[in-house]
Amino acid sequence: MFRRKFIGLGATLAGLGAVPTTWAQAWPARPIKLIVPFIPGSAPDVIARGLSERLTIALGQAVVIDNKPGAGGNIGLDAIAKSAGDGYTLGLGTSSLSINPYLYRKVPFDPISDFTPINLTYAMPHALIVQADSPLKTVADLVRMLKAAPGKYNYASGGNGSGAHLCAELFKAMAGVDALHVPYRGAPEIITSVMGASALFGFPTLSTAVPLVKGGKIRALGVTGPKRNAALSEVPPVGETVQGFEVVSWFAVMAPAKFPVELVRRIDQEIQKALADPAFRDKVQADGTEIVGLGHQAFPDYLRQDLQKWKRAVELSGAKVD
Repeated sequence: MFRRKFIGLGATLAGLGAVPTTWAQAWPARPIKLIVPFIPGSAPDVIARGLSERLTIALGQAVVIDNKPGAGGNIGLDAIAKSAGDGYTLGLGTSSLSINPYLYRKVPFDPISDFTPINLTYAMPHALIVQADSPLKTVADLVRMLKAAPGKYNYASGGNGSGAHLCAELFKAMAGVDALHVPYRGAPEIITSVMGASALFGFPTLSTAVPLVKGGKIRALGVTGPKRNAALSEVPPVGETVQGFEVVSWFAVMAPAKFPVELVRRIDQEIQKALADPAFRDKVQADGTEIVGLGHQAFPDYLRQDLQKWKRAVELSGAKVD
């Protein structure tokens, strides 16, 4: 389970120390850019905007969102990696950083050497959704339908290499079913595609799906975490039907390589303060997001382990993107 992996790692501020006076006085002297590798309105974008608001208040300078979507997050991730490590560009890292080096035949960045991990902030399961009036009521119903007509039905994703794409490919591999992939530009389009019957099912992030499930606009057959999520407590894990199936995306604040360590500590500290605020926590977790708060000292080790996990997962799914 995602949370158990962090027991003992400590989302702690111990050892952060004080920011040197020279940096404290000089930084930030102008607005800070936060690159988001996905479209406005997507789950990563919403998460980034919540964090940018808190950092704007804490740092006394605007933290401005810069959306750079495309190629399953690779365009935005490359923009983060290629930015100057001068303290004025941050980025929202996601699970794509661990997935894409194995999913794509070539990526323009190194997931370890080109980035400075600051804080792995949130985890997010996905939801397996169908139309609200679909005859499908359970994951088992969907598996039976797909097995009865291999390759007949479509599924929607947020783009080649996205978490929704990998969810579906793993689901296909582990459930022994087949369906055609229809990639879109982000999670909102998964919803509209399923609602409009252009696709039979999809795996948007839980935060994107929760309001529409609760509003009766779509139906959730399952969640991709290891247990039920408080935001949709009536919906079982997909893994109860497809044994061993589990996909949880993560979201993190990162920076380009060679980012000043004093600023890493300062930003990590401010994020930890926000995550400790009960009002902020309640707001974040209302849509199914899970707070992690893995700081800059433990995050690099987690990233290396995550790369190995997704290498195996991508191999199992058989998914590849040119």
